[in-house]
This record gives sequence, structure tokens and C-alpha cells, in this order.
Amino acid sequence: MLDLVKRDNPITRYLRETRAEISKVTWPTVDEARNLSLIVIAVTVLMSVALGLLDFLFAYLFQTILRLAGL
Repeated sequence: MLDLVKRDNPITRYLRETRAEISKVTWPTVDEARNLSLIVIAVTVLMSVALGLLDFLFAYLFQTILRLAGL
């Protein structure tokens, strides 16, 4: 008797549930997306500069220590 009940194809069910979840999402406006993207880019650039400076500083200190040690 249970064989007569049609079961959803798992892929079809997944796609239907995905569409239902996406329709619940509150998407950002164009201005919000632009502002958030600019923030991400600015933070990425600042962190890259900071890490580059730290790398330069530690390399310089390491070379100075090795030079003083005579190695």
C-alpha cells in the first residue's frame, strides 16, 4: 500500500526547499552591498600593509641579530 504513495525525487525536493529558503533571505540593497564591499577591500589593504611592515621589520631584526652574532 505504501508503494502507491509517490515519493519526491531527492533532487527535486532539495531544489524546492532551496528556493523556499532563498526567498526568505533579506538581500542587501545596492548601496549596502557597495559600502560593505568597500569596507572589506579597505580592511584587506590595511591588513596587507600591516603584515608587510611586520614581515619587513622581523626580517630586518633577524638579519641584524645574525650580523651581530657573526653568522
